[in-house]
Amino acid sequence: MSENLLSDEQMRQFIVNGFVTVTTALPLAFHDEIFNKTVSVFEKEGNPGNNLLPRIPEIQHVFDDANVKGALTSLLGPDYYMQPHRHPHYNPPGSKGQGLHQDGGKRWSHHTRRMLAFYYPQDTPVERGPTGVVPISHYFSTQEGKEVAPEYPISGEAGTVAFANYDLWHRAMPNQTDQKRYMMKFLYLRMTEPHEPTWNNKETEWANDTALGPAEHQEMFKHLWNWHLGEKNGDQSSLNGESLSDLIGTINDTNESAGLQAAYHISKFGEEAVRPLMRCLYEESDMARRNASYALNVVGIPAVNALRNALKDAPEKVRANAAEALGDLGTKAVPAVPALVKALQDESGNVRARTAEALGTTSQSSAVAVPALIEALESGNGGIIRNAVIALARIGENAADAVEGLENLLFHENRYVRGDAVHALYRIGTPEAKDALIRHLQTTRWCPITNRDSTF
Repeated sequence: MSENLLSDEQMRQFIVNGFVTVTTALPLAFHDEIFNKTVSVFEKEGNPGNNLLPRIPEIQHVFDDANVKGALTSLLGPDYYMQPHRHPHYNPPGSKGQGLHQDGGKRWSHHTRRMLAFYYPQDTPVERGPTGVVPISHYFSTQEGKEVAPEYPISGEAGTVAFANYDLWHRAMPNQTDQKRYMMKFLYLRMTEPHEPTWNNKETEWANDTALGPAEHQEMFKHLWNWHLGEKNGDQSSLNGESLSDLIGTINDTNESAGLQAAYHISKFGEEAVRPLMRCLYEESDMARRNASYALNVVGIPAVNALRNALKDAPEKVRANAAEALGDLGTKAVPAVPALVKALQDESGNVRARTAEALGTTSQSSAVAVPALIEALESGNGGIIRNAVIALARIGENAADAVEGLENLLFHENRYVRGDAVHALYRIGTPEAKDALIRHLQTTRWCPITNRDSTF
């Protein structure tokens, strides 16, 4: 099926603002039908929550639309994953709306690995209460993000689909009409680290365009652009009179914007910046440690050895931060994979959970981490199990030995472990994995037309 990929301009808008919108090519009658079915389901059964898609399976046509598929491929790569969590958000007539919030906001990474998709089955002008977002706020982890830019309403005609960074500050705006408003939210995950542009890319250089975003954060935007391009090298920009010691001091600034600016400028010092940045990981301040992680990521390969060494004998919080930073480096951190495998035996559950997640982005091209991740599936710690399942899904066909362990999780008490295990088996794709999926389908098949009024 064809895909209409995003342009360079649309990618720049997404990188800076944290969202981009497209409109499906589906006819208005289709969206009217989805709207009416949604009203019926809500009235008869209540909010279907995660069962939204099996309850109204026609919605899948939205995500098979060429414009929508093209946007997903452009932002997350061709093997993107629709996760089990999805939710229809109802904004009733006369509502006062929500407060601004982040669905994510806890991950120390600016890279596009998780993303929200918002589908509107009805015309949604501003007065009908669309989703309001704060541009650029996905780069911020504190309350400062709510005020970094004026709120922007994602309004549009029926069939509008918005793609938003998982960490973007957003809310349901007040519905000032007497009409119902629905928004179908889906959560997507990147499976493969970028190694080349996956949109309709024409230009390789980031154009410092202050019309798109503030001048002080152009280095940050440029890093994300280069990451999506699949570039492996750290920032090679020239210095503009910045002092390494001054930038290190600013990393711990109480002003988050200033700290972010310093983090993305300090990387220009390359390997020279690694030692003082590693010292920042020992700080009590979350701000200092988070900004240091951003900076170490932009430094790139020269930071790998120091982070790998910190996995062994540093304090617990430093070991956890080091594992997370290595995971954020992705395939640049391949030399640290053996050390990460050992860290799956760490005494700290937090370190093991961060390590399991990191192995999904650092060890995608081999089976080196698979035995340790299979063992992690039986840890009894929910966070470790779920991160290990996602890691095995990302490793995909190289994780063929994990079929039995994943099949054992298909009836796990956590609904998201179950769903992610299904996708991991799908990604592995061996005959054994497919047999496990078919057996599971035969047991759990959902009938979308069965309800309390029609039970058989």
